[in-house]
Amino acid sequence: MMKGNLSNKFLAELIGTFFLVFIGTGSAVHGTLLANGHVGALGGFAEWFAISLAFGLTVMVGIYSLGKISGANFNPAVTIGLLISGNISLRDSIGYIIAQIIGAVLGSLFVFICIGPSSATVAALGATAPASGVSVISAIIAELIGTYLLVLVVMGTAVDKKADPRAAGLAIGTAVALAIFVLGPITGGSINPARTFGPYLIDYFVGGGNLWGYFYIYIIGPILGGILAALTYMGLASNNSNCKI
Repeated sequence: MMKGNLSNKFLAELIGTFFLVFIGTGSAVHGTLLANGHVGALGGFAEWFAISLAFGLTVMVGIYSLGKISGANFNPAVTIGLLISGNISLRDSIGYIIAQIIGAVLGSLFVFICIGPSSATVAALGATAPASGVSVISAIIAELIGTYLLVLVVMGTAVDKKADPRAAGLAIGTAVALAIFVLGPITGGSINPARTFGPYLIDYFVGGGNLWGYFYIYIIGPILGGILAALTYMGLASNNSNCKI
C-alpha cells in the first residue's frame, strides 16, 4: 500500500480516471463520428493517428537524446510549469522559452523551404486553429486539459527524484501523442505555444494566411494547464513519501 495522505490518493485516482475517460471515450467519439460521415474540417482518424504519433515519437527521441543536456522541455508551458514548481530558475526559463520560440520558427521555415509554397497555401504549415463550431472557451479548455496531462506526466516521470528516468521519454512522448490524438480534431492539438507560434509567423510572412486572431487560445490554455499540473503534483507530492520533487 502506498503511503500518503488519503485526500491526495483520492485526488490522484480522480485525475487518473478523468484522463482515462477523457482520452479513451474522446477517441471513441471521434471514431464513431468519422464512421458516420462526420468528417471534421481538421482531418480524419488516420490523419490524426499519424500526426499524433509523429509528435509523440519526436518528443520521445528528443528527450532521450537531449534530456541530459537541457531537460528537453521543448515547450514554454512545460518550462513555466517547472518554474512554478521551483525546478528551473527564472533566468534559465526565459532563455529556454526564447530558444523554443526560435527553434519553432526555424522548424516552420525549413518545412516551407523543403516542401515548397503549397505547404503554406494549402496546409498553412501545420498551423493550429479551432475546428468549425468549436467555441473559444471550448478550445481553451481542450488545450488546458491536454497540456495538464503532459505536464503532470513530466512532473511524475522526469522531475520527481524517485521516478525512473529511463521511463520519462516513453511516458512523455505517449502523453503528447494521446493528447494530440484527441485534441487534434478540436483545436489542432497544439498543447505548446511555441509549436503554434512558429507556423503562424512563417505562414503569415510567406503569404499563406493570417491566424493570429486565434493565438491567445494557444497561450492561455497551455500555460494555465502547465501551471495547474505543476501545482497539482506539488500538492500530491508534499504529503507522499514516495514522491520527492
